[in-house]
Amino acid sequence: MKKTKKKVQVLNNIQFAAIFDMDGTLFQTNKILGSSLERTFEILRSEGSWIGKTPLATYQRIMGVPLTVVWETLLPKHPAHIRQQADQLFLECLIQEIKEGKGSLFPLVMETLSTIKQLGISIFIASNGLEKYLEEICSYFGLHEFITDIYSVERSSKGSKTDLVQMLLKDYRIESAILIGDRKSDIEAAKENGLTAVGCQFGFAEENELADADLFIADFPELQIYLSKWILKATPQ
Repeated sequence: MKKTKKKVQVLNNIQFAAIFDMDGTLFQTNKILGSSLERTFEILRSEGSWIGKTPLATYQRIMGVPLTVVWETLLPKHPAHIRQQADQLFLECLIQEIKEGKGSLFPLVMETLSTIKQLGISIFIASNGLEKYLEEICSYFGLHEFITDIYSVERSSKGSKTDLVQMLLKDYRIESAILIGDRKSDIEAAKENGLTAVGCQFGFAEENELADADLFIADFPELQIYLSKWILKATPQ
């Protein structure tokens, strides 16, 4: 995987930040996942690279892991060039589905991001998704208005969410942050970087996967309430 390197220039420390996962947290990936994967495997079938049904259920179980792990899992006996082809095909299909308006954000995401920004909290995205995919979502739904930066897994030499978040914190000199996500990797990334972990109960998480989160949200209004209280407690009186 080619790593994306960007120079970040920060003049002052960031006191508070909210770091969001993308898939299953801000974006309802399930609305385009099945059809995009089906289109990808249909092409592989037509070329003789795949026989049988599309392994959608398998992908849904591992959703949120880096794409290298995805293709190692879905195509365990295939050579590297077939996995790379599938990766590129899948990316193209996902982007096409987004452009066709088939995806959507979770309810009240835009309102929540607007509220968070008004509270003076810097907003970031840290995702195991590829940069082109994340940029397409942000551009289509107008998220750039609220987001300071997007950290794709391509920025991390280790390809891990924990390493990616560590890099983000260092680049932007963030003093305190919460990480909001729907998978175990999000909770681990928060914990290993000394952040507050918020588990989204509406994403891809399986039972007990978010057990180590510091708090849970069933929808975005709950996050708005928590952040408002968090700011009040953290602000010197």
